[in-house]
Amino acid sequence: MSRLEMSVPNNAQVVLERLYRDLEHRIESSTSGLCPIDMSKAFLELCHAQSCGKCVPCRVGLGQLKYMIRDILDGKGSLDTLALMEKTALNIIETADCAIGYEAANIIHRGLIAFRQDYEEHIKQGGCTCQYEQAVPCVSLCPAGVDIPGYIALVHEGRYQDAIRLIRKDNPFPTTCGFICEHPCEARCRRNMVDASVNIRGLKRMAADLAGEVLPPPCSESTGKRIAIVGGGPSGLSAAYYLQLMGHQVVVYEMLPKLGGMLRYGIPNYRLPKNRLDDDINVILATGVKVQYGVRIGKDVTIQSLREEYDAVLITIGASSDKKLGISGEEAEGVVSAVKFLRDVGEDVELDFTGQEVAVIGGGNVSMDAVRTAIRLGAKKVSIVYRRRVTDMTALKDEIEGAIAEGVEVQTLKAPKKIEVDEKGHLKGIWVTPQMVSKVENLRTTVRPTGDEDVFIPCNTLIVAIGQDIESEHFAEAGVPVKSGRIQAEKYGGFDYIPGVFAGGDCATGPASVVKAIAAAKVVAANIDEYLGYNHSISCDVKVPENDFSNRTRLGRVSMTEREVGTRIHDFDGVENGMTEEEGKQEASRCLRCDHFGYGVFKGGRESLW
Repeated sequence: MSRLEMSVPNNAQVVLERLYRDLEHRIESSTSGLCPIDMSKAFLELCHAQSCGKCVPCRVGLGQLKYMIRDILDGKGSLDTLALMEKTALNIIETADCAIGYEAANIIHRGLIAFRQDYEEHIKQGGCTCQYEQAVPCVSLCPAGVDIPGYIALVHEGRYQDAIRLIRKDNPFPTTCGFICEHPCEARCRRNMVDASVNIRGLKRMAADLAGEVLPPPCSESTGKRIAIVGGGPSGLSAAYYLQLMGHQVVVYEMLPKLGGMLRYGIPNYRLPKNRLDDDINVILATGVKVQYGVRIGKDVTIQSLREEYDAVLITIGASSDKKLGISGEEAEGVVSAVKFLRDVGEDVELDFTGQEVAVIGGGNVSMDAVRTAIRLGAKKVSIVYRRRVTDMTALKDEIEGAIAEGVEVQTLKAPKKIEVDEKGHLKGIWVTPQMVSKVENLRTTVRPTGDEDVFIPCNTLIVAIGQDIESEHFAEAGVPVKSGRIQAEKYGGFDYIPGVFAGGDCATGPASVVKAIAAAKVVAANIDEYLGYNHSISCDVKVPENDFSNRTRLGRVSMTEREVGTRIHDFDGVENGMTEEEGKQEASRCLRCDHFGYGVFKGGRESLW
């Protein structure tokens, strides 16, 4: 008889591990709008089941919390129950031996503070008052509210032009978003419960690739109203598209030689080929939108003059003013903002970084665009300098991985201290202060200096990518409320004391994704139409195919492939390859059609117009 035996998982352990993984996917795919108290109870029951039973606060205390929440859900609780819950949770937090107990109680305690009104409504009304605004997960997470299950079903049937028409009902940039959308819609795709989320962005791009030219729908009868839009970026052009379809005449004022804003002058060609951006812009212009180029607000034209000439004015200028580091030496030759650097590249200014060492400060998507562009301009060495960790970067994971694959060095936990210049005033490098992780605040890890000596990073060019603001001076002088570099518009996009003037996009929210800019455009377009005395609607007469049941078989996700690194870093051609038609139809078949099943059939469902 052997003294020891090798541990081999039994069937129960294997199944339990699978249960944990399935539970993780189910939580990831949880629909917004669920009752927070019911979810808290389910979480607490799981935590209680994990208790080893050694300490009373965990074994007994969590059980008591569970019974109290159950009483509230059953209509038997009172405000005294909430007071007892809070007291019990705090006691467990202070006395439980391990995280199984004190972290479970901490979650309940935070919930008592965060959604106390929901608890009180259960007690007073005897039931839940939460509601689903949109029960289809992908649609509810798309800021623009695109009918995602609808266009995926059309892609599956090979009806690519109809798919583009359906997307344009809510988003006039289907091609552009097929390349660069941050696809928040995929985060809670219910397909995660089966295998992995549907590649929604990839299917949008495939539809745009195969649809060919798709003309816009006819405009409504002319209203005789004229609207000025200041800024020809995604928000301004989207609003122009919808307002023109409603029958209003739109004139876009753009300070640069071409339309597109940051889509053209901020996103490099390898991510968004400009001829594909033009595909979307040309459709918008085909509705009859007029454009005046080379016009700068505050210099060539004023808000006051536009108000006198037009029936309504919409401000949608982009965040094109860079933020400063606030350290010595920042004005040295060789220090440039990421906004200016990427705009120069977008305007085809000849830049040559051959043999240079380039450093980029920042950890967002703009920073990734800058470092990957510097690589393509011939830089010998390119580094990202970031004060936090890679996991804390706000850039998309794919962009970070792409930069690293292309040879970018990532120097984390280094905070800029000062810039060193030579006797001629040219950049020599940057001194950084080593950092270490510290407390977690608002679910984000903070950093603090380690106390070690500062480190010198030599570089010939330093690109600052720590954020952007708008050029707000003229708007403030014109009486438009501006605070912290943003225009303070109301939720409806207008201003209570400046009738006829509206604002949306980056100038009102700060730098955001293209799909959020489009979402803002829908809001202001509808409200400008109403302000002018109309109630036009935007719809699409495309019939969406019925669902079948063949989408329940486990099937791997089709991911986008990329060009080989050694080739792509030498040009600005597109990095990502689109799906083949066979791949796209297979991927589209994975959609579970939540618009037909579950809550989608009677809460939310398909919105055919707005």
